[in-house]
Amino acid sequence: MQLTTDVEKFEEYQQILIREIIEQIRFKLAAVGMQGNELRETTGEIAFSVASTIDDMAKIEFEGTEIKPYLTFRTDDTQLIDCGENSYMNEFVSTLMNKVFN
Repeated sequence: MQLTTDVEKFEEYQQILIREIIEQIRFKLAAVGMQGNELRETTGEIAFSVASTIDDMAKIEFEGTEIKPYLTFRTDDTQLIDCGENSYMNEFVSTLMNKVFN
């Protein structure tokens, strides 16, 4: 596979991915009866936590093995897109929460 740096496309893909994560979290929490402000706040907190973990903002270590996630997006069977650094999906959570919940 070929890795291509395309910041604009990568940013677009990050927003699509974190919006889907927000939608899935909201759906699952609503399915167990959560609603209103509790649903919104809990969805946002979980989405931010997941995004930050993928963005490598938290130390991930298990039994002495430390891992550092690095997000890429596959555009076809031979092409990967990155932004030249770690992802920054957590920066989009607040804006996308407003779109999803309004």
